[in-house]
Amino acid sequence: MAHLGSRRQRALALPVGLALTATLGFLPGAAASAAPLDGSDAPVAVDTTGPKLSYVVNTKGGHGTSASVKRAIAKAGGTVVKAYDQIGVIVVHSQNPDFGKQIRKAKGVASAGATRTSPLTPVGITEEGTTQKLSAAGAAKAKAAAAPGQEPLEANQWDIRAIGADQAAKVNDGSSKVTVGVIDTGVDDTHPDLAPNFSKSQSANCVGGVADSSEGAWRPYTDGSDHGTHVAGTIAAPRNGLGVAGVAPGVKLAGIKVSEPGTSLFFTEAVVCGFVWAAEHDIDVTNNSYYVDPWMFNCEDDPDQKALLDALTRATKYAERKGALNVAAAGNSNFDLSADEILDDSSPNDSTPGDRVIDPSECFDVPTQLPGVMTVTATGDKNVKSYYSSYGYGVADVAAPGGDKWQIPATPDANGRVLSTVLDGGYGYKQGTSMATPHVAGVAALLKSAHPKATPAQLQRLLKKQADNPGCPSHVYDAAGNWVEATTCEGSDNYNGYYGSGVVDALDAVKK
Repeated sequence: MAHLGSRRQRALALPVGLALTATLGFLPGAAASAAPLDGSDAPVAVDTTGPKLSYVVNTKGGHGTSASVKRAIAKAGGTVVKAYDQIGVIVVHSQNPDFGKQIRKAKGVASAGATRTSPLTPVGITEEGTTQKLSAAGAAKAKAAAAPGQEPLEANQWDIRAIGADQAAKVNDGSSKVTVGVIDTGVDDTHPDLAPNFSKSQSANCVGGVADSSEGAWRPYTDGSDHGTHVAGTIAAPRNGLGVAGVAPGVKLAGIKVSEPGTSLFFTEAVVCGFVWAAEHDIDVTNNSYYVDPWMFNCEDDPDQKALLDALTRATKYAERKGALNVAAAGNSNFDLSADEILDDSSPNDSTPGDRVIDPSECFDVPTQLPGVMTVTATGDKNVKSYYSSYGYGVADVAAPGGDKWQIPATPDANGRVLSTVLDGGYGYKQGTSMATPHVAGVAALLKSAHPKATPAQLQRLLKKQADNPGCPSHVYDAAGNWVEATTCEGSDNYNGYYGSGVVDALDAVKK
């Protein structure tokens, strides 16, 4: 997930000399003099010879404070890239190695920190199983097995039937006045099974922290990931006689691209831009199948990580105040997010990771653990928690099908992963909490269609109320496919750490 199906990954750091320079590279620089940040006249030296990094600076007050902070940013050797005055977040580039320390002392600054630990560098990632493309023979087999009224590949969509979405479509397939924003690696709106429901006017590329809504900017990079396109199909692929069916086939889709070119890294400035864009373009639900890099967990006692938490919290709350329900994946690390401690050995993933033990009540996986964001865990065909899915009593909100290669469905392909749209007009299987989250986003869109005046808080309550909770299972599959005792599940049939309030129910969403 952040990262294509997998939210846990390890970066392969390359030498600084191989760093890309197009976005953040190195620029010639020298020490410069500027007035001190406290406003006195004595000049101070500002080092501008370091690597250009990106920062977020969070202000304490309104527009007046923002103006004074911007002056302080300039004095500290920073350049404002974008100021989101509506939430008090300023995106800055600087080559001053001490920029963060200096700007945190400026009047009007609540917090500030670097959004990465090194200049943009090509990285390699791993995911919870790469995409398995559906072959022509597989497509033909599925089509032959399709029942009357089904989409050609729907026989392989065990996940749609698991939450009653096929039956829900006969009652209410979703309103075209409802839009789900896919904040991800981009959405290929040229895919014939996505184009009918795609909203270009609500789509953008937010990479770098500045929205670009020019034609096609929201699409994946030429050599980019199919992750966002797969997510989009699960949410709202129309019932049009082509390919697959989405959970809410009548609603609109918007693509908000936030992943860096040449990578699948999601940095704070891009994600902040994505939520602000969603807030200001009438998006009703945002789907967030990723974590924000470079830290798997952001700790409040670290000044840089605290600044990222502050900026992202402001952005998600702004989207929520503007009417968007934010839904996010719990992660693919099989972490207990309510544990006393967790070993994070993959952060920072844009340079050299190291081992650190964190307390998940003080160090947060974002955006899924931010206030007001719904946390989604994954299940397989047997309605049991997927072997990879993170969970947590008091953290998990709801569950949905994300796929599990060990839970084999009775479908033509007998593939326990989730089938959806991929690049080049094709279809493929993926698994992960990344795949569970769009099922929840789709059900939320159905609820919004049935209750158009419902607030995000009301939609959350409806999702939880209508979910079906199987209770803690006796056994689950482990990563090796062994059927083992489920000793880590806490809670009851009403609420537990594996499923939260339960597995979402699309049919109940449109009937009740």
